[in-house]
Amino acid sequence: MTGASHQKFAFDTEFDAAGEVAYVAPRPKRSFTPEEVEEIRQQARIEGERAAITSINAQQMAALNEISRACSLALSTLANVAHQHRVGAAELALACGRAVAGAALDRFPEAPVHAALEALAREIEAAPRLIVTAAPQLAELLQGQLDEAANRAGFTGAIQVRADLALGQHAFTLDFGDGAGGFDPAAAAERVTQALHAALAAEGLHGEALTPGGEG
Repeated sequence: MTGASHQKFAFDTEFDAAGEVAYVAPRPKRSFTPEEVEEIRQQARIEGERAAITSINAQQMAALNEISRACSLALSTLANVAHQHRVGAAELALACGRAVAGAALDRFPEAPVHAALEALAREIEAAPRLIVTAAPQLAELLQGQLDEAANRAGFTGAIQVRADLALGQHAFTLDFGDGAGGFDPAAAAERVTQALHAALAAEGLHGEALTPGGEG
């Protein structure tokens, strides 16, 4: 008796009030036919493939999200590089423009005065007097040139040239009584510089497109 094995009692059978069996829990099947084994194997294979596909899809989505994040960071970096390139190119263009303008003014310092007289021809033609104030070197140069330039502009009144040490090189003013005009190359260059910097700041990182057909 001591060697006999005892099965643990399980509540797998229920009886009604009359003592009849009302419910018997299904017992695990312990033997299968070859057809049942094949069906179970096929079902297990299908479930395994489904689980593998789900896992692969999840990995693909994670990889795509990582690629998207990396591309976003790369495009942001490229946008900043492109913006810095635009700023550098603009600064170089300004420097070249200032150099060319400075060389032209050194070669033809009287040209802006003549151009101003032509631009103001209608305003100054009836004025009795024209006062030209310029930096000393420019004033000295203009002393013998303004009469002919003023005549070409239709001005027949008196012309007076004054030197002013406060004016920068190549700067001048024109006073014809009812109005005035002038030119200061340094101030003009500063206005151009400020306007360009304001445009670049407004553009920010949204200049040219980083991809063909895209938006910057």
